Amino acid sequence: MKFKDFDELMRLVRGKSNRIVVPGAHNPEALEAIKIADEDGLISGGILIGDTAMIKTLAAQAGLDLKKFELVDCRDAAETCRLAVSFIKEGRGDFLVKGQVDSSLYLKAILNHEARLVEPGATLSHFVLFQTAHYHKLFVVSDAAILIAPDLEHKRKIIQNSVNVMRVLGVDQPKVSVVCPVEKVNPKIQSTIDAAELSKMSQDGRIRNAVVEGPYDIYISLSRKLADEKGVKGGVVPGEVDIMLLPDLDAANAVYKSITFFAEGLKSAALVVGADVPVILPSRTDPPQTKAHSIALASFMKDQKQVAA
Repeated sequence: MKFKDFDELMRLVRGKSNRIVVPGAHNPEALEAIKIADEDGLISGGILIGDTAMIKTLAAQAGLDLKKFELVDCRDAAETCRLAVSFIKEGRGDFLVKGQVDSSLYLKAILNHEARLVEPGATLSHFVLFQTAHYHKLFVVSDAAILIAPDLEHKRKIIQNSVNVMRVLGVDQPKVSVVCPVEKVNPKIQSTIDAAELSKMSQDGRIRNAVVEGPYDIYISLSRKLADEKGVKGGVVPGEVDIMLLPDLDAANAVYKSITFFAEGLKSAALVVGADVPVILPSRTDPPQTKAHSIALASFMKDQKQVAA
């Protein structure tokens, strides 16, 4: 099953049974997003963990009816995250949504080997799905939140994580651009050396089910016309890119936030991928609608996993 835009995604998941688990739910932005998701029919209930008195106050301010939700009082951030993961493992929730807890504690709880949410050797990475008025299809930017300075093997895993998700979303062989500041391999620019090797990996099977090309800059990645003007011939990725791998967190986070701030007709959703369940890691500054779209994307991922099983 494939959806062409976020409106179609919302139609596909509306009315599904989805229970969210929110560590640090005493957060106005998280509760506003939950209210939007609830009104859109994206969730059927869940567990809100944190300072319950504050949750009740903030929920009332947001206009969120708490009848569908179980409240668990916990004031310790690390324990809040541990509880959230345990509820998922017990089948009491379908996916995680981060509230007012530190991201490092949230990810540490997910990565805890006793939780068994992440396969040995797997790497978690951040996956942002964008829709804008100036590009003809949905596209992904990664990794904008987790891996600070990924080496070649980390980049391979980031690409494979993103490819695996895009295949669930209906793109059988995603086209991947390894984004660099220039379009030629330069021995002084490590990202270009990595790009050439990652391209080889997609050809010899070390990266599966994808076409990886690069080094390309962002212009080349997004426009066949600009690729031609820059003398980049051949290749199937320019102007048809599905996934853009950025060199490191400095670059990816800046691109992610620039698109979010400036892009016309923007809609987006963000997940942490690489775990056995969908994980939502919203930024405090993400619009509530982005958080609701992230819940919708997590719902779609959960449903497709159940169908595959």
